[in-house]
Formats: sequence, C-alpha cells, structure tokens
Amino acid sequence: MAPPERRRVVVTGIGAVTPIGTTIPEMWESLVAGRSGVDYIKRIDASTFPTTFGAEVRDFDESRLPDDGELRTILDRKNLFGWVAAADALKDSRILEAPPGCVGVSLGTESRRPDFLPRLADGALYPGAHDHMRFSPFVMAGALASHYEFTGPQVTVSTACTSGTQALGVAYQKIQWGEADAMLSGGCDSLIDPLMLTGFSLLGALSKRNDDPGHASRPFDLHRDGFVLGEGAGMLVLEEYEHAKTRHATIYGEVMGYASTSNAYRLTDSPPDGQGAYLSMKNAMDDAGVRPEEVGYINAHGTSTHQNDKSETAAIKRCFGEYAKHVPISSTKSMMGHLVNAGGAVELIICMLTIINGVLTPTINYEVPDPECDLDYVPNVARRQNVERALSNSFGFGGINATVVVGRAEE
Repeated sequence: MAPPERRRVVVTGIGAVTPIGTTIPEMWESLVAGRSGVDYIKRIDASTFPTTFGAEVRDFDESRLPDDGELRTILDRKNLFGWVAAADALKDSRILEAPPGCVGVSLGTESRRPDFLPRLADGALYPGAHDHMRFSPFVMAGALASHYEFTGPQVTVSTACTSGTQALGVAYQKIQWGEADAMLSGGCDSLIDPLMLTGFSLLGALSKRNDDPGHASRPFDLHRDGFVLGEGAGMLVLEEYEHAKTRHATIYGEVMGYASTSNAYRLTDSPPDGQGAYLSMKNAMDDAGVRPEEVGYINAHGTSTHQNDKSETAAIKRCFGEYAKHVPISSTKSMMGHLVNAGGAVELIICMLTIINGVLTPTINYEVPDPECDLDYVPNVARRQNVERALSNSFGFGGINATVVVGRAEE
C-alpha cells in the first residue's frame, strides 16, 4: 500500500513572552533595534554567584493570566509565561472561532526544582497538595488541552535546548500524516534560579562578564565566554493548509521540513566537526525539498560558548558548501539570552517574522571576528533583505539536534 500523501502545514497564530518583549510587536521592535534584555538578576539575590546577571522577563502583565484559581495554583512561572503566549497565539489565529475536527497540543518543557522551601510539620518536610502537579513536565500540555477542550494528540517533549523545536517537529508531523488537523505547539521555560545558576556555573557554561551584562551574550565573537540564562515562552498554531485557507486565516508561513539527530559524542560538548548539526540541517532540507542556495536566512543556535559556535559554524560550512559564505546567519540569543525549552519556538517565530517583514535581525555584541567563525552573522545592525526560506537550529545537552525549515506559503 502506498503511503498517504503528506498534507501541507502552515502557521496561523503566534505568541511570545520574552525578556525583550511580552508581546510579538514588542519583541520584534526590540530585535530590529538590537536591544539587549540582559541585566543584573532581580528576582533572587545572585550577588554570591559567579554569574550575577541573566535575561529576565520584566513587566509581565499578570492580568493576562487565567481567572481559574486551580490553574493559577498548578502553573509555575514558566508555565504562566506559556499560558499567556498560548492564549495570544490562539487569539491571533482565530482558530477557536471555527476549530477543525482534531486539535492537539505539543509542548517543549520540563520539570523544575520548586522555587520555595517545603513546609515543616511535625518535624518532617512535606510538599503542598498541588506541588506534584505544579512541577511535573506534563501538566502544561494537559492544562491547555483541558481548558480549550482540544481532544487531539497531547505530547510533552523534554530534551533540554531542543525541546521547543522537537515539539514543533512532532506537531508538524501529526498534521502532515493526518493524526491532527491543527496543533498548538511551542515551549516555555524559566531558568533563573539558584539551582540553574549553580549547575551551569559548575559546568563553566555561563558568561562571567559581571561588569557589563548587556554585552555578555556575544555569539561567534572571538571573546565570547559563555551563554546567558533566560526565560520566556513561544507558542504557535500549526494548521493543515486547506483548512486554514477555507476559513481565510492569516498565514504567517509554511513549515516545510524537520529533522532531528544525535551527536553520539559527549553529553555536554558539541563535536568539533559539527556532524550531528550538519545531519540535522541536511535532513531537514531534504525533508523540505529545499536546496542550500534557496535558504535565505539561518537563525543559529548560537549560544555564545566557544565550542557551540565553532561547531555550528563548521556544520553550516559542511551543509551549505560554498554558499555558506553568502547565507545570512544571526543569533537572537545575543539579545534575549538562552530560553532553553522555549528557545526553538521563539526562534522559529522570528524566522516567520523575518520572511514577512524582509528584515534580518542582528547578532549584537559582535566586535572581534573569530577566525574559526568566519561567516556572515549579520553583525550588530538589522539588515533589509528579502527572504523566501529560513532555517532554525536548536542543539542541546545530551547531544540532541533539531532543525526546522520554514518558507513563505505559496498557493
């Protein structure tokens, strides 16, 4: 029996909560302006840590949160960001006005250590009634599905820095092969707490530019010294193309290809030759039926660590060949830090906005070129340029890679 024909998948709604804007217009304005959201940490006392700064979400409007008391109890900080981003994406898509037959949820997230001390009673420590739910990775997808009465597939992906991108890849495939007609998908995270600061500091992964936080995240720059912890959420509504067209939805673009690979190397290091990242990009472009010279922009994983940026550059050179010198690449982590589980979703939204607006967002803080990172990283200033196809990379601890190819949706 021949396999069923793959259905086209488009994006009809987007929402984001980030350190440089808690709505899509605010975030985009900051990106184009090259505005940094990195500053000294204010939520906790970080003065005794090796790194005292991060990219926090500020001016978060809690009036946008649900009135449901139980939901407010079980949703932690990262999930509150995710809830607002999801609500914005669904409102933007107008899909609730004419929902298709099968809508699912696919999210990238993970459990986090409680940000409070357990209670003391009778000499023993014990959790609160909702703490298990509050800090379980599956609760966000379940809460969204229940609240919006989505009866389709429900998926939670927990693969560190690739979670949001892999969740989107799963959603794309569910619609492609007819298991769902639409999917709410993305990721949410909040890493600015004592445990994350301690763990990543011990790994030597964080920048220590405590005298100049705004210039700390400097992907591909010769003097980069580590990444910056961030927090936020990105959510997208993915929909089968014919249904979106029938209801006259606004279409931001088309998800054209997806792939995920493993490095089979070290858990916390990127391979020098970029093998896993190379395969991820190559396989995603093969899935999309897109040639290297048809890609007009790459949103790099670009963490601002020595190994990652060097490895990703090597992978791009292997994948794109001679054209690697001509494709614009930028790392928006230079402005909003590393959103980890949320990063891939937010960065895919940025790819969509890049195609729509014809503006390449910059890699800020790029001051001294690294001979081992010698491609076009759109340094410091946004650039006007028409883009028809874009590629978004996410690479994570554990040696996981994921790439999504998006493009302008054609009739």
